[in-house]
Amino acid sequence: MSAAATALPGQAPGRAGQLPAPPAGPGGRAPLGPPPKPVSEIQVPKMKFFGQEVSRLVLGCNPFGGEAHYTPQLRAFMREYYTEDRVVSVMHQCNRFGINAFNATGMSSALQRFQGEGGKMHFIAQGGRSPLEDELKTLKPLAVYNMGEVVDRAYQNDTMDEIHDWCKKARDLGVVVGVGTHKPEVIAKVEDENWDVDFYAGCVYNRTRTDEEWRQALKGEIMEMSRETYMQSDPPRMYKVIKQTRKPCFAFKILAAGRIPDAGVEQAFRTAFESLKPIDGIFVGICPHIKDEVREDAELVHKILSGA
Repeated sequence: MSAAATALPGQAPGRAGQLPAPPAGPGGRAPLGPPPKPVSEIQVPKMKFFGQEVSRLVLGCNPFGGEAHYTPQLRAFMREYYTEDRVVSVMHQCNRFGINAFNATGMSSALQRFQGEGGKMHFIAQGGRSPLEDELKTLKPLAVYNMGEVVDRAYQNDTMDEIHDWCKKARDLGVVVGVGTHKPEVIAKVEDENWDVDFYAGCVYNRTRTDEEWRQALKGEIMEMSRETYMQSDPPRMYKVIKQTRKPCFAFKILAAGRIPDAGVEQAFRTAFESLKPIDGIFVGICPHIKDEVREDAELVHKILSGA
């Protein structure tokens, strides 16, 4: 483990299992992290996504907004660390390795600045928490999907008609439309009912179970922070429904929100791509405070998809 980080109690060193050293640098500001290594010839392979060449590894946004899905301390660190400068810097580093798509909600200022500096990213937007017209007018995304938190709540409350209506409205506005979820059964339902949608975004860990559902899954037990419980038996269930649909899908949280130890990261990426269709991709969040995760992830994806 780096001397600049400390493992969280009971956690093997992993991508979210470390806390940063105290801020240092001019004026007490946190350093920008390790300088990027020289760019190699490595480029993330692309797939066709509704007329565009999109990298199969898509930049996720949760770390940018402090959505660590871990401890309050890590959440606070990410919010402080990720200034707009750092967000834009990560986007440029992604471009150097052929990552040309960004999955986000909000982030309009950083994305516009990045584009103004010559960066190129296809924007795959998360929607569902604000009026659809507002979500589309500023950045004109390639695609938009109703985010998993909103969809799962509707599924649990038996109000999926509201999600269906949202999708119809998105279609009327002329955008590529999708449904996000943490639940394989949601994708199965939308498929069975033949909704007019173009793609899915599926979390491979079903972290939105209710407390009662967790007690059933854990034989009467329930964990602290139950909404952040990650069961190793969950990914095969989501990968199965993703493989069954003919529509393109994006899998996310393939690293269990950073809970996968470093030694298991390559296998998590390998399992994802072996479980997906050639027209599918993954969303992965980046926090390069300790190491150049953009390069690391790009090289892993290139290695796996090129059969090296």
